[in-house]
Amino acid sequence: MREYIEGEGIEVLHAVALEVPDNLAVGRLDPQRLPDIARGLRRDAADAIVLSACVQMPSLPAVQRVEDELGLPVITAATATAYEVLVGLGHTPSVAGAGRLLAGTSERANSTAR
Repeated sequence: MREYIEGEGIEVLHAVALEVPDNLAVGRLDPQRLPDIARGLRRDAADAIVLSACVQMPSLPAVQRVEDELGLPVITAATATAYEVLVGLGHTPSVAGAGRLLAGTSERANSTAR
């Protein structure tokens, strides 16, 4: 995933791979582990945290907590997908407790919503 993100022109400061090859097993992971993982990331110059790059990872329960604790926007595959669907349908995202992107309070959310 790091290579993909860097290929899009985004600098990755630190990456942690959970190394779970089975998608069903990924879906059974405890999202409450994610804040601990995020706290261990090198983030001194980070603009955001990609908390999960796999839609099977149940990350939503951790997004707002990590944002609140670390003070950075948090993106997951699931929140980015939901955002794109909502905006693509002409809606302004407004999902409380799901992070800045889905709350409709991020600069990007406000600039791209129709």
